[in-house]
Amino acid sequence: MKITFLGTGTSQGVPLISCDCLVCKSADAKDKRLRSSIFIEENGKNFVIDTGPDFRQQMLREDIKKLDAILFTHEHKDHTAGFDDIRAFNFINKKKMEVFASKRVQEAIKREFAYIFSDFKYPGVPEINLHLLENKLTEIEGVSFLPIEVIHYKLPVFGFRIKDFTYITDANYISEEEKEKIKGTKILVLNALRREPHISHYTLEQAIELVQEINPDKAYFTHISHQLGLHEDVQRELPNNIELAFDGLKIENI
Repeated sequence: MKITFLGTGTSQGVPLISCDCLVCKSADAKDKRLRSSIFIEENGKNFVIDTGPDFRQQMLREDIKKLDAILFTHEHKDHTAGFDDIRAFNFINKKKMEVFASKRVQEAIKREFAYIFSDFKYPGVPEINLHLLENKLTEIEGVSFLPIEVIHYKLPVFGFRIKDFTYITDANYISEEEKEKIKGTKILVLNALRREPHISHYTLEQAIELVQEINPDKAYFTHISHQLGLHEDVQRELPNNIELAFDGLKIENI
C-alpha cells in the first residue's frame, strides 16, 4: 500500500489576504499546505479521502489519472468543496465515480451539489454512485476500510483504518471503544491544529499524548494551521517516532 498526502493544511487560521506571518513568507515547500486529504493506492485500486477546495490542484500536482472511489470523513466545506471536479475522472475513466459517505454527509452533498442529483441533468455534470458508509468494516473495490467514529466538537466524523494504517482528521475526542480499533496500527495520522486550545481539534500537545497512548511505530500530524508555526521548527520539538506531514509526502510498503 502507498499513501500520498495530497494536503496537510486547514482553513483554520489561514489568512485570506496578504500576510506577514512566518509561515506565509516561508520559502520552505513544506510550509505550503493545501487542505487535508490523502491518496491511497492498494491492490491496483486508487482511493481519495475527502475532496477539499484544492482537490483539482492536488490531482494535477500528483498526476493522478485514475480514481476508483472517494470516501468522506465529514461534510465541512474544507473537505467537500472540490467534489465537482470528479467529473474529469468520469471523462477519463469512462465510468461513474463510487462515492462513500454517511447519511448526514450524503444529505449535505445533495444540498450543495443538487444539480448532480437533478431529474434533468445538464450535460457534463459529475456522474456518481452514492453508497451509504456506516460505522462498520466496509469493503470497497476489494480493499477493507474500517471507519473510526471520532468527535469534532459535537459532530461525529469518520477516520479510517486500512490494514496497519490509520487516518484521523478533525477530531478532539475519541471514545475508548473507538480507540480499540486503532490499537495495533503501525502508522497513525492524526490532526494537530495548533498549540493553543481549540473547540474542535487536538492541539499539538494533545496529539502527542494520544500518539503516546496508542503507541504506533510511526505517527504523522496533519490538518496543520499556520498558527502551529514553521515545519522545521515544529519538527525539532517532536518525539523521534512522530513527524509533521507535508504536502506530497509519500509512505510506501505499509
